[in-house]
Parts: sequence; C-alpha cells; structure tokens
Amino acid sequence: MTLEFRAALAARTMDVSLTVGPTETVAVMGPNGAGKSSVLQVLAGLLKPDSGHATLDGRSLFELSPGTTWLPPHARGLGVLAQDPLLFPHLSVLDNVAFGPRSQGLGKVASREAARHWLGEVGAMELSSRLPAQLSGGQAQRVALARALATDPELLLLDEPMAALDVNHAPFLRSLLKRVLAGRRAIIVTHSVLDALLLADRIVVMDGGRIVESGTTSTVLAHPRSAFAASLAGLNVLQGTLNGPSLLMDDGVLVTGRPSSVPPVPPSVGGQDGMAAFPPSSVSVFLTPPHGSPRNVFKVRVTELEPHGDHIRVRAARLSADISAAATAELALEPGSEVFFVVKAAEVVLYPA
Repeated sequence: MTLEFRAALAARTMDVSLTVGPTETVAVMGPNGAGKSSVLQVLAGLLKPDSGHATLDGRSLFELSPGTTWLPPHARGLGVLAQDPLLFPHLSVLDNVAFGPRSQGLGKVASREAARHWLGEVGAMELSSRLPAQLSGGQAQRVALARALATDPELLLLDEPMAALDVNHAPFLRSLLKRVLAGRRAIIVTHSVLDALLLADRIVVMDGGRIVESGTTSTVLAHPRSAFAASLAGLNVLQGTLNGPSLLMDDGVLVTGRPSSVPPVPPSVGGQDGMAAFPPSSVSVFLTPPHGSPRNVFKVRVTELEPHGDHIRVRAARLSADISAAATAELALEPGSEVFFVVKAAEVVLYPA
C-alpha cells in the first residue's frame, strides 16, 4: 500500500502529485519558495488546497472533488518533525512524549511506558524529568522525534529537521534518523544533499510549485535534469535554449556539448529550454584565449578563491574552476583578475530543462 497525493493551490501556485511506498523515504528538495513545506502542510492538514486528494493505504485523508472529505490533523495518523521542536514548555520531557499516545486514548501508565520506550530509542531517557527550557537544541530535537514516533505514525513528515542545529548536533541526529527511518514511510524536506544521500531512497525536486525532477538519489545526482539538482551535485550550470549539440544563452553565448542520455535530446530538436552542466574539475583557466580542439571559452572576472580539497576553487560569478595551488600561483590569481574559463565540448552535458 502507498501514499497517493495530489493537490493544487492557486495562492501558492502549487500543483503536485506524488506517491510514497510503504517503506520508502522521499526527500523533497528545491530552491526557497518552491512549495516544499506547502506539500507537508497540506498532508498534515494545516493547509487546505483548492483541489486534490490524498489516500494513505487506501484511507482517505482528504478529497476535495467531487465530494468533500477533510480529516483533521489529529485523525490522519501522521507524525511531524519540524525545524522548531515545538515542545510544550510546561510539560516534562516524559509528558511531552506521552502526550500523543494519551490523546489517542491510551491510559496514563501505558502512555508513559510508550514515551519511555521512544526516549530510549532516541537516546534521551536521561532527560525524562527535564523541562524543555533545560534542553539544548540537539536534545530538544531528539525529544521532538520521540514524540513524533510515539504515536506509531503511518507516515512521518520531516520539515528541515536539522536546519536549526549546530554542526556538533546535526551528525548525531542524522545517524539517529537513518536508524529510525529504516522500514518506515517518510517525507523529508531538506536543502542538504547529505541528508538526501544518507536518508532518502528517492529525491523529488520542486520548483515553482511543481515537481520538475524525480528519481533515485544516485540517479538524480549523477544525471541531474534541473538546475537545482545540478547545483546539488556540485556542477556548473548554464541555462538557455537547446539547439542540437549547443545551448544558446540569453546573452548570446553559444555553449557546445553532448546530449544527455537521460532523457536523450534529439539533434533535430531546437528551441527547447535546457541547460548545460559540467564539473569545476573540467575547467581550465587561462590568461589569454586558447586555440585548438573544440572548446567553450568564457571571459570571467574572479570573485573568490577558496581551498577545495587538494585544489583551489576559483569562483567567477555563476561559474567555478578547480585548479592546483601551483597553477593559481603561476597565474597570479586574485579577486578581480580577468581570466578565461575553458572547458572542452566533450565535458559539457546538455539537458532539457
């Protein structure tokens, strides 16, 4: 059985349809304002769309056409973990976690027993008697996760659960989520490619309120078909209009490359929105325009130099190049330097947008 969901909301230009398998974790990614959190809010019952429906294992969560069914949030069987733990400030940690089972009709003793179980699962049993004000950010988020799991939800919704955590707490919560999500059904909204790699079976990329790309995590990162996914994969991305083996950008620059096989771009296709993607490692830097084999040449101004592994990443507005420290010194590069970024056509992959 699966989650089947479709919703349209004119006020937020959202029109989304997706499914989630019974033991699948789906990462929803995209730029700010893409509509990611709106999807979770509709599923949770906190935002009512103009039209659509959602069924969870055959049970209707809402149906707005032709009839009207709208289950309230507490009746949907979902667990929610947001950026802010949203713990009840006047209740102890134990009672915060026990609140869900108690509201489902369990007695006080049984609810507290369930709470202790899940606090143990997230490594927070020693925090049982504390109030939320006495918790660190990482501790509070672990308690919030225990509270979300204590109701045994059929679907877990996670909205940027690590966004508010510092670098010391995020790795622990990430590994904890990897363990508790195993065998569960979940949707996680995240900007972190690391979250997607470690936690998700599949990535859904949203832009402008719509899904523009979907696939397994490895496929999306290896063969991105949207500018956002390409940027996640660390690629340089240029957008324009496809014309056979070339991309014509708005500023008139023609970028030559090779068509992607996912999906194929027929040589005869022209006038289709597309993008060109290539890794910074494929970019060479010259002080004067080079000659020779078919190459793409971009005149740029260096904006930033930063260490990147064993290389120096040279940033120039929307493009980056990875070169050795020796080459950086030989070229005497610094912010403001005017140089030429050069990449062979064979290194550039063209995608339909």
